[in-house]
Amino acid sequence: MEKTVLNCAIVDDSSLQRLSIVKLIQNHPSLNLVAEYNNAIEAKMGLLDTQIDLIFLDIEMPILSGFDLLDDLSVKPQIIFITGKTKYAFKAFDYDAVDYLRKPISKERFLNAVHKAITNHRLHNEDGFDDEDFIFVKSNLKKRKVFLNELRYIEALGDYVKLVTEHDSLVVLSTMKNFESLLPADRFLRIHKSYIVNLDKVERYNSKVIEIDNDQLPLSRNRKTQLVEALTASMKA
Repeated sequence: MEKTVLNCAIVDDSSLQRLSIVKLIQNHPSLNLVAEYNNAIEAKMGLLDTQIDLIFLDIEMPILSGFDLLDDLSVKPQIIFITGKTKYAFKAFDYDAVDYLRKPISKERFLNAVHKAITNHRLHNEDGFDDEDFIFVKSNLKKRKVFLNELRYIEALGDYVKLVTEHDSLVVLSTMKNFESLLPADRFLRIHKSYIVNLDKVERYNSKVIEIDNDQLPLSRNRKTQLVEALTASMKA
């Protein structure tokens, strides 16, 4: 499946806050920053001619608030509210917001909010996206849903495993053997004692390493034949 990329806009009257959100967006592989607006009036005009999937929206702005802007938009993209105050939270969810982030924004909260937006977009816009194609894992005392088609690879970390997805990574208490048993064998392959890869994510390989995006993972000598056979089978499927 092709990687989902959401076209984004930022609406915030604080130049420092816009800059911090720009950096977070630019470091995210599934976000494309299309426009920045320093007030809701400017955004109202600009959004008429711009195709936007997701807006990072401040609430308290001069003349028109973030809520006023949404009231005036005939087509509403997904919204992630950004504010320094909690008092607007209930009203924000009346607007069916994806999430409500408090300033200063932590990277983890940002990634979680974006992950929700990407999942929503796929469910509504991409044929063949199977929202049942996931596993639940426990990380930091919370249960997380991990979509298999977003899972790039798994790395052994002693008594834990690290799941690296298209959006972030999380650490789960598990052995590699136990985790391997959770994954469909036709889509995931253990290439090394410390790594399991999603075959759909493999971009290049040689006798020693596998490349997935910018990551190079070691390939055991006795696993190369299995890898070639698995990749051939997945291409035929």
